[in-house]
Amino acid sequence: MGIVGGAVVGLLFPGQGSQYVGMGRELAALRPAARAVFEEADEILRVRLSQLCFEGPDTELTLTHNAQPAILTHSVAVFSTIAAALGDVGAAAGHSLGEFSAWVAAGALSFAEAVRLVRHRGELMLKSGEDRPGTMAAILGLDDETIDRVCREAGGPDGECVAANYNSPGQVVISGDTAAVERAIEGARAAGARRALPLNVSGAFHSPLMRVAEADLAAQLGAVTFSTPRFPVVSNVTAGPIADAGQARDLLRRQLTSPVRWAEGIRAMRAVGCSTFIEMGPGNVLTGLLRRIDCEASGRAIDTAADVDTFLAG
Repeated sequence: MGIVGGAVVGLLFPGQGSQYVGMGRELAALRPAARAVFEEADEILRVRLSQLCFEGPDTELTLTHNAQPAILTHSVAVFSTIAAALGDVGAAAGHSLGEFSAWVAAGALSFAEAVRLVRHRGELMLKSGEDRPGTMAAILGLDDETIDRVCREAGGPDGECVAANYNSPGQVVISGDTAAVERAIEGARAAGARRALPLNVSGAFHSPLMRVAEADLAAQLGAVTFSTPRFPVVSNVTAGPIADAGQARDLLRRQLTSPVRWAEGIRAMRAVGCSTFIEMGPGNVLTGLLRRIDCEASGRAIDTAADVDTFLAG
């Protein structure tokens, strides 16, 4: 188990929505290891992904098939600059797309195969959203059981609605057919939700509406090599630590249509001894969620070159 300042370390990797124009630019300029990761992504994908990260435009960067490889690349670039200072690690987890980053960090999946996979995954999710349009909404201030009930009651002949991300106590994202999600928003407000906000997304991610993409993603996952991880990776699907690489393919496939059990996953990492968490990649969304899940856990986000310098100096 990894020890930083006497604490067992858990690694966190962000998912889609954390991207921003300028991500990784200074890091790649100042850290050769990070620059090499961005250059490898450009060569593998045969697109100027690094330029899109560094310069935008935002309208292109936020497209699902661009945002996913961009976030993975930035996350792995950060990891590459501080990995030697971490030693062994207790466990890792990634939010949706970020689970691919976690498997790379664990040494179970090569970066080259991961960046191809998530590019294809993003294309599949975008197409699924076009073939069967849907939407998502964030619900704040209700417990999980109430949201599950609201989603069940919102389903009907014109569509279905499910919980997609159990992010933290009182913060859940729902997903499904537009009419059903709209009914669920009204149902959540009637149940006392503090806020119920439609999200600007290109599809109903982590819902049955993504099922059409499962077979294609399964085929892609079947073509890559998974090795035994150096440390467990917490699955979004089961919220439990996985040390068997053989399970990774099926769980990453199932992730498309299953809810992200993020809060449970953090508790699982705490149960195996993780007390200090390091978020690697763009933004600090997961560090914020950590504070709401477990106020006793310590967390820090490492995104920029300055963040890396501060961590390594410490």
